[in-house]
Amino acid sequence: MEDSFAKKKLPYNINAEKSVIGSMLMDRDAIVDAADMLTKEDFYYGQYGILFENMVELFKEGKAVDIVTLKNKLEENNVPDEVISVSVIADIMDAVPTSVNAKHYAEIVADKSLLRKAIKLCEGIEKDCYLDSEGVDVLLERAESGVFNLIKERNGSNSFEPIDRVVMNVIDQIEEASRKNTRVTGIPTGFIDLDNMLTGLHGSEFILVAARPAMGKTAFVLNIAHHVAVRKKIPTVIFNLEMSKEQLVTRMIAMDSLVDSQKVQTGQLAEDDWDQILASAENIAAAPLFIEDTSALTISELRSKCRRLKSKNKLGLIIIDYLQLMSTTGRVESRQQFVSDMSRSLKMLARELDVPIIALSQLNRDVDKRPDHKPVLADLRESGSIEQDADIVLFLYREAYYSTEVDEDKQDQSDANKTELIVAKNRHGATGSIELTFDKEYTRFRSVDKSNYE
Repeated sequence: MEDSFAKKKLPYNINAEKSVIGSMLMDRDAIVDAADMLTKEDFYYGQYGILFENMVELFKEGKAVDIVTLKNKLEENNVPDEVISVSVIADIMDAVPTSVNAKHYAEIVADKSLLRKAIKLCEGIEKDCYLDSEGVDVLLERAESGVFNLIKERNGSNSFEPIDRVVMNVIDQIEEASRKNTRVTGIPTGFIDLDNMLTGLHGSEFILVAARPAMGKTAFVLNIAHHVAVRKKIPTVIFNLEMSKEQLVTRMIAMDSLVDSQKVQTGQLAEDDWDQILASAENIAAAPLFIEDTSALTISELRSKCRRLKSKNKLGLIIIDYLQLMSTTGRVESRQQFVSDMSRSLKMLARELDVPIIALSQLNRDVDKRPDHKPVLADLRESGSIEQDADIVLFLYREAYYSTEVDEDKQDQSDANKTELIVAKNRHGATGSIELTFDKEYTRFRSVDKSNYE
């Protein structure tokens, strides 16, 4: 088997590599196109990679790029004579009749480079499989991660990016924000005060929503999912490890239609209710919303599903309900270590996919033992590194939850539904509290005295 592979040649196209270099010498625009698509390592022939690198350096320095300047640059960098030769460079230029097709030549070189990387990846996977020293899940995760990285590179996402390009990207973002004339530069949640404080949800952010049971965590993130997917048409995936797809959609229909959720569940509906429900069902059905209700979801499975959605549907938001219900395939020393591993993995996934991830988390009973039941960041310390990993930490707190002497007939309903959304951590901005009202009959939250949505 090894002999048969040894006889095979790695994919490359010498004419395309030569044509890229020749086009860059003929046309400065060709340098821009090639530099956007290629690196030195993409050239199979090392001498062409060296020429490419030095021409890009000349271009960035604002100097002319021709045979004379290139030869001088090569000499300054102590490049071997066989690469510096004017005859070699001239021969390259003679081989390219026009620079019009420079981008096409660069695409060929990039494609061949990716094929070589794919071969190297497959050889590594093959070796690991033969050695059989690790579990199948680990091997599959590594293989999928490698393929996904190749896809990202194919789509123009390189591991390293020149600082000048990063600076220009930031300037473009600032200009776009200026044109929009709004504080919300990311994905809007639908809660105006929250969006103003966070400036929306941004790629690579790991957002933690924590509260005691029955505070409305699921309802809150469903509100966000509804706004993002149904109203803004941004692809969203919900991993719910506690409820079924049908239960989630039922709640979302009640929220969208403003028909009492009890009526929706029991089917005790008036004729007008039916019209509203069918209209809402149609809106939700047309939304780029994906729901996964696997009860024993591992982090490897979650990564795999999200990568596939990202590659096919330009995924915009990931929601996990909730963190402590996720499963692991290996042994963990403690529950604290398990949650720490999960939070770290989710943060890494958010960065890998450049997608905000919202994860729900249960707070332990310690918060109930204090006279002041309002949650603080210290209540997360039992969860290992979760506070450190999260870019944003949100707490839901409803004072009525702790009322033991409540006369429901006399209780002010507005007080009973009053909920405080506490922005306890915001890595990139302000913290504070936002007042919300929970409409129990519709299982939705809304901003106080404001429309729920922008």
